[in-house]
Amino acid sequence: MRRRKIDGCPIAGALQLIGDKWTMLVVRDLFAGPKRTTELLEDLHPISSRTLMGRLREMEQDELILRNNYGGLPRRVEYELTDRGRLLIPLLDALLHTGLVLECNDCQERKDSAGYYCDFCPESRHTAEPIIERYQRIESIESVESIEPVEPSRRPKDDSIVLL
Repeated sequence: MRRRKIDGCPIAGALQLIGDKWTMLVVRDLFAGPKRTTELLEDLHPISSRTLMGRLREMEQDELILRNNYGGLPRRVEYELTDRGRLLIPLLDALLHTGLVLECNDCQERKDSAGYYCDFCPESRHTAEPIIERYQRIESIESVESIEPVEPSRRPKDDSIVLL
């Protein structure tokens, strides 16, 4: 894990850990389970592949995600949240509720543009209960083992090979 020179405040340290908007969006998209790089690129449009790969490398160094390289041809790499990365789930829940209260975006806009709600969206769940209530409160890193991802409500995967 990288050392950061900052004023020593935990808030400042956490803000440096989550970095930019892409970090929390990667966490949101890995919430339901492991994903391939191409899936993340598609879900995080308009992120560039260079930006995504840089962010994934930093998140891996910060032990927020785990990179699984399955090798083979074509090469298959998947990313998944670590226990430390799952500690950000309550923050995602708070951001979701803040966005809804401030009327920042409408979930239907994403559904219209992407074809589905994100896995974290209250519209994609059968109940409107907050994510934080679906899990035990996280008080320490040891308690993270009890967190289980929800079943994703995504379109079916397309494993066809695209030749460019």
